[in-house]
Amino acid sequence: MSWSGWVAGVVAGMSLGQSPTALEAVRLHKPDAAALARAELTACAAKKCDDVGRLALLAGTLALSDGQPAEARELLVAWPAPPLLAPYHAFYLGQARFYAGDAAGAAEDFARVLESKAPVELTARARARLGESLLKAGKPQDAAQVLETAAKASPTVELLYQRALARGGSGNRAGQRADMMTVALRFPAHPYGDEAMAWLTEGSTPPVKLGYTERTTRADRFLDAGATQRGLDELATLDKVKLDKAQAARVALLRAKAWFALGRTEAAEKALALARKGPAAVAAQADLLVARRALKSDDNAQARTLMAALDKKYPSQPAGDEGAFFAGWLDLQAGRFADAVQSFTAFETRYPRSRQRDEGMWFRALAHLRQEEYAKARAALDALLTAYPKSNMGPQARYWMARSRELDGAKADTLGPAYEAVITSAPASFYALMANERLKALSLKTPAHFPQPPQMLKLPRPPELELAVELTRAGLFRDATEEVEAHAARLRSADQALPFAHALLGLGEYGHAHAVAARHLWGRAFGARAPEALAPFYPRAFATAVEGAATQHQVDPYLVWAIMRRESAFRPEVMSFADARGLMQIIPKTANAIAEKLKEPVPAPADLFSPERNIRYGAWYLSRLMERFGHPVLAAAAYNAGPGSAAKWVQERSSLPLDLFVETIPFKETRGYVKQVVADLFLYHSFYGDGTGALKLPLQVPAPSKEGVSF
Repeated sequence: MSWSGWVAGVVAGMSLGQSPTALEAVRLHKPDAAALARAELTACAAKKCDDVGRLALLAGTLALSDGQPAEARELLVAWPAPPLLAPYHAFYLGQARFYAGDAAGAAEDFARVLESKAPVELTARARARLGESLLKAGKPQDAAQVLETAAKASPTVELLYQRALARGGSGNRAGQRADMMTVALRFPAHPYGDEAMAWLTEGSTPPVKLGYTERTTRADRFLDAGATQRGLDELATLDKVKLDKAQAARVALLRAKAWFALGRTEAAEKALALARKGPAAVAAQADLLVARRALKSDDNAQARTLMAALDKKYPSQPAGDEGAFFAGWLDLQAGRFADAVQSFTAFETRYPRSRQRDEGMWFRALAHLRQEEYAKARAALDALLTAYPKSNMGPQARYWMARSRELDGAKADTLGPAYEAVITSAPASFYALMANERLKALSLKTPAHFPQPPQMLKLPRPPELELAVELTRAGLFRDATEEVEAHAARLRSADQALPFAHALLGLGEYGHAHAVAARHLWGRAFGARAPEALAPFYPRAFATAVEGAATQHQVDPYLVWAIMRRESAFRPEVMSFADARGLMQIIPKTANAIAEKLKEPVPAPADLFSPERNIRYGAWYLSRLMERFGHPVLAAAAYNAGPGSAAKWVQERSSLPLDLFVETIPFKETRGYVKQVVADLFLYHSFYGDGTGALKLPLQVPAPSKEGVSF
């Protein structure tokens, strides 16, 4: 649940429908949430307090989510909601009736939502449920009319499947067949995909026979969904089908991917041998699959050989482009800088339309820098800026143009304007920070990156946020989030976005405010450098928790904010594919280790969405990383890639100056991560620091301690 405005409500003294304890339990999906809400409802009803309708709405929705639709129905029927929440009351009452077996009654409730002045998003949800309710109530023709509109607006697997049933029930067999085929092909791993396949092959008259195109489409989607064996089963249906050479090669390639995923290397190799006999497009993908596996396994020598072979064998295929690029990159990583120059020069020539060409030009310049060929590096950087004037690599090209002149012996009067230009053109970048540090090292005056720090505006709350606040008071966080995101999506200009973003900041909704700013206020913040536009980009989010945890664990609070900005963009509800959770993206396993160090009970995974706990754990971890590594660049690298990787990179490259060390971090994600975190750390200091604790950024990488945090 992302909407955390109840925190701001408590701070502002806003009357809440539920206690903060109950709302926190709801937001974190704690097991006692329903009991807390029901107890507060009982107490409120006994006192005949004004909030009984709001409390009943929350208690009813929680009973519904706990699989108690009859109880939910009783609660929602007994107490009407406040007028502003009446459409939501009708919707959840419809849900309760539907799951309690009263489809006809549910349809009436959902119809009431459509007749009310409900938000567009709630109306869309109610229309979908109305169609399903009418279908279950035995009214397929009415359901079909509703579902035609709903599925057209949002062709989800659920709506497409329900529309298929409604079409079939109203006599539209062709429409039913079309929808079932769409479900079977687009969503094979979904349960409705199985239902659709069963209908197509057994319930349709005549039965539908899927051919090569349909089977390979389903197999590909199974593999993407991680359902590897089901993908293989799908391909097995083609064993008795006569395939041409190209089709057989494509099937073999899919089988190879599946076998590799299952660890069946020998079977995968046999399939690849067949795939390589197919057309160039398939054969190239087969060879690329092998090369990528070598790259991921850190067998760089073998990966270099395979990538170069792709370039030589498939110059007209995307695989050749990728092979040429990674051949140069692997030369660079291995310290073969002269070879890297040759590889990237050939790459630029052979693939002039490559999407990676600007990056290849940068790596060629970096190879020249590593060989101390500074004039050649500047020529490569100048070529990059000329060919790609709007590339996001512009700031680093300009910085290294200036830096290479310094390394080549240029004087301060030449270097000063060049470094100042980097700061002026990209004031929030890592390269502006590096230029700033280089100017200080040259005893030159450093210009302000921004003329003024972020400035909060005191504006009245936009009326479109009133419903979201009311939903928050009722504990309907998901609905509140949907309401805010819907209004944010309708913003069309910076003038509209600015007051909206500041209203969100005032409500403590830092993540939503940042998202609005990123979409609409970038130019005003970093081009015009307007202080009011900067505020949602660099808020002191959850300040009490951050400052308290930073003091407790003796870590720079601005480093906590910089990490938080990069990890979650200030959204407490974020969860990554790796199961990292919350503002500081703490993985449950790491949280358990931190809790053990702090001598606390092991937290439930859901507890990591709590801003206070997440910040406290993140601050502890950062303090230990700084204790071990002694430099924010290394702490950021360790936070992203792990302490072991960071220590290894220092061991291999500690002789390099800081800027060059960062450029040679082998993980692209970590390079970008470190650059943003350290730039944000600098800006937070310059915006909010008192000057006495100004950021000290050593330009040489220190040796980390062998002891210290290692997880």
